[in-house]
Amino acid sequence: MTQRRQAILSGSVFEERIGYARAVVDGDWVHVSGTTGFDYADMTISDDVVEQAEQCLRNTGAALEKAGCSFADVVRVRYLLPEREDFEPCWPVLRKCFGEVRPAATMLVCGLADPRMKIEIEVYARRGSGTGGVALID
Repeated sequence: MTQRRQAILSGSVFEERIGYARAVVDGDWVHVSGTTGFDYADMTISDDVVEQAEQCLRNTGAALEKAGCSFADVVRVRYLLPEREDFEPCWPVLRKCFGEVRPAATMLVCGLADPRMKIEIEVYARRGSGTGGVALID
């Protein structure tokens, strides 16, 4: 039986306003949209890029969990930042989620939708492909 496509919503106002899902499950593949450091519960965002990266990963981790997988299943990650100098301070946070998984990765310098956003993270995962044992950001 073919699995149907499933949209996963996070409650972000952006999903409704723009018309997209936080993630889409298509068979074993999970496509997580570019995710920023907004705390969707109260729509706040830190001024600190490292704190934004941590929140990006919490938001991404929640979407992955709803899709039935984890960071251990991530095969591809893209980091989008307006300022290239902001990337290196985020490395320790990123390594916590991806250091043992070693997904293919790309970092792009580009403008983001809101000037408060300092990092956006997009991931692709394949359910059941992970090695397990990868910690989520608390």
